[in-house]
Formats: sequence, structure tokens, C-alpha cells
Amino acid sequence: MSSAALKKPGFLRAIGWENVRFAIRAIVTQKLRSFLTLLGIIAGVATVIAMVSFVAGFNNAVTESFTSFGATLVQFQKYEPRHGGGGPLPEDQKRRRDLTIEDAEALKRLGTLAAAVSQERYLFGPIGATLSVKSPSGQEGNGPTICGTNPDYAPANNSFVKDGRFLSDADVSHSARICVVGPELATALYDKRDPIGRQVLLGGIPFTIVGLLEKKGSLFGGDADNILIMPISTFDEMWPQIKNGGGDTIHIATIPKDPARVQEMTDQEVAILRARRGLKANQPNDFAIFTSEGNLKAFQEITGGIAGAMILIAGIALLVGGVGVMNIMLVSVTERTREIGVRKALGATRRDIASQFLVEAVSLTGVGGAIGIAVGLGIAGTVRLIFEFPAAAPLWSIVLGFGVSTAIGLVFGLWPALKAARQDPIEALRYE
Repeated sequence: MSSAALKKPGFLRAIGWENVRFAIRAIVTQKLRSFLTLLGIIAGVATVIAMVSFVAGFNNAVTESFTSFGATLVQFQKYEPRHGGGGPLPEDQKRRRDLTIEDAEALKRLGTLAAAVSQERYLFGPIGATLSVKSPSGQEGNGPTICGTNPDYAPANNSFVKDGRFLSDADVSHSARICVVGPELATALYDKRDPIGRQVLLGGIPFTIVGLLEKKGSLFGGDADNILIMPISTFDEMWPQIKNGGGDTIHIATIPKDPARVQEMTDQEVAILRARRGLKANQPNDFAIFTSEGNLKAFQEITGGIAGAMILIAGIALLVGGVGVMNIMLVSVTERTREIGVRKALGATRRDIASQFLVEAVSLTGVGGAIGIAVGLGIAGTVRLIFEFPAAAPLWSIVLGFGVSTAIGLVFGLWPALKAARQDPIEALRYE
């Protein structure tokens, strides 16, 4: 565009604040009509902001949880991970052979990339549900997780002792009746008193508490703070039926020496287990592999799908809102036909008239977008306050919400603006 064109008064008026003032005046004059027109825009933008806040908060919480439980954790187990029960086991999984302590020891002995190999057995099912965990004075734990393991559990699961000590090789070799407890269980049994050196009764059998774990939190229903850890040899003495096939057998948790080589470690350990179990090259693994990274990606895909569905619904609301804006702008053009004729008679160009109505449409949807952003942030803030959920809208979502709302005004306001600009001034002046 030439400098001469830039100096034209009509162009300066078109891009100046005059049209913005006209737009604000039109919105204020027709408050109720403007508000009803913008409901679709407000609902769509608010939905986008709220959903992005929830998904971002959930992903941040899950990422932090996976990090606290070990971002490079690779766990081998008999059955595939199932969330929320998952229904009956598939037949091919029922036929799988148990993983054993010998398998874990082979990974420890033959693997060159693992920093820790943890043998873990858990007390699930009816036995765990009926087991009483009490202090000698009668204070009872609230259904803690009971785990039998070895000293490698701590580094493999990113669990560290706050007070006292963790299990030792001597504890495992001597089947010692000692345990390490999580902070939630320690509080239930001994309130604010130091639990180290005190006893806990498992079904009436005394165990001495030698360590207190640091607070860790929960992940997908599993509370790592409500846990009691004992030597795996002691566990097998107390519940031999689990060792002999009465549960889902042993879990083997491993972490790499070098976090960047987690995939190499996984491949090496899979090869060791396949060789021990006599699997041929064309046979699938007869054991499950659980990785923090894989599960994190899976849950992010789920949340991404939910967010996509909600954004699609929000998009429909925005489309409806855009149609409403176009309709109201066409009505406005009709109502202000005489005004258009007067402006043209006084020298206003087609571009001046089109700019006036286009700016009005963009201003209208921009106000709706701003209100929608405020509503969405308010919903996220309320959820964060009431449920202590870390909902937080990233800056890009706010910019996107406002940008989309103004773009809707630009797109759906274009036809009414062009219709206004094409009005014949003589016919417009005759309009009653």
C-alpha cells in the first residue's frame, strides 16, 4: 500500500479507535441482545479453558506421581497391568508360568545395565483384606499394603528412609521379623510418636519397626504412604500359599544405571527372561512389562482423547455462537440502514462502512471471549480450591481462546460488513 493511501483520512478512521467506540456503544446500547448473542461464544471458550486446565493439571499430577515413583522404573510381572479391576483374566494370561525369585536373581547376576533389581511380593485378596495390623495398644492400620522384598526395593521404587534404616541382606537371609513402614501407617499406629524400635502386630505376630519411609503420595489408587515392607523370605514363611501359586506371583522392579539407557536395559532383561523361560523367537512374551514412561503415555493419550472430545463440543458451541453473531449483525445492518446512508452522504467510503461493522463484530466476540476466559478460569480455580486438584490453564490456552473468539467475529462478521458497505446511499437515506 502506498504512503499516499496511508494518509487518507478514511483509512485512518478505519483503523483508528473510532470504530471501536462505535462498537462498544452498540454493545452497551443493546446489552441483553448482545449477551444472549454471546452465550455460545462464552460457553465454548469457557469449556476450552476449563478442559485444558483440568487436562494440564491431571497430566502434571500424573507426571509428578510417576517421577516420585521412579521415571525409569521397568517392572516385570505375570499379568498385564489392569486398572479398575479389568474383569476376568484372558485365557492366555491364565496359562502363563509364574515369575520366580530365581528369575530376579538371574537379572541381577546376568544384567549389566541395571542399578537395582527388586523382588517384590504383595499380600492381595482375601488374606490381605482380613489381616489385622495393630500396635500393641490396639491402634489399627487402615488396610495397609503388605510387601515382601529385598534391599533393592528402595532405589528401584524411588523410596527412601526418613528415619531408621531399610532392609538389609542379613534381614532377608535370616527371615527377620522386622519391617519398614510408610508415614500414613506410622501415624495410624503411633500418632505423632517415633515408631522406630516399636512393635506392630500382623495377625497377632510381632514385628519390630526399623525404618520410616519419606512421604511419597499415591498413584492410581495405590497409596505408597500406607505400606508395610518386610523381607521377602519372612513374607514367604508367613504366607507360603502365595509363593506356591496363590497370587500373581513375584513382581520384579528394575532401574537402569544410566537413565538414558532404560530401553537398552529393558531389551537386555527381556532377552534374559525369554532365554530362561525357553521362548522361541516367534513366541510372544509370557510375562508383562510395566514401564512408567509407557503408562504415562497411555494415560496422556486417554486425557488427550477426552480433551479432544470436549474441545469438539466447545467448537460446536463456538460455531453456533458465530452464527448468532452473524445474525445479529445482519439485523444491526438493517436497523442502521439510514445511518449508513448518512455516513456515505458525508463521504464515508465502502471500506469505512465495512470496517465499522467488522470491528463491531470482532469487538462483540472479543468481549464474549474475555468473559468465557474469566468463567473458565473461575471454574478451574473453584475446582482447585474445593478439591485440591492442580487445575491450571497454560498461557497458550488463554491466548488461543481469545484469538479464536475474535477470529469468529472476523469470519462471521464479514458478510454483514460487506452487505452494509454495498448499500446504495440514496436508497439507504430513503429507508424508514
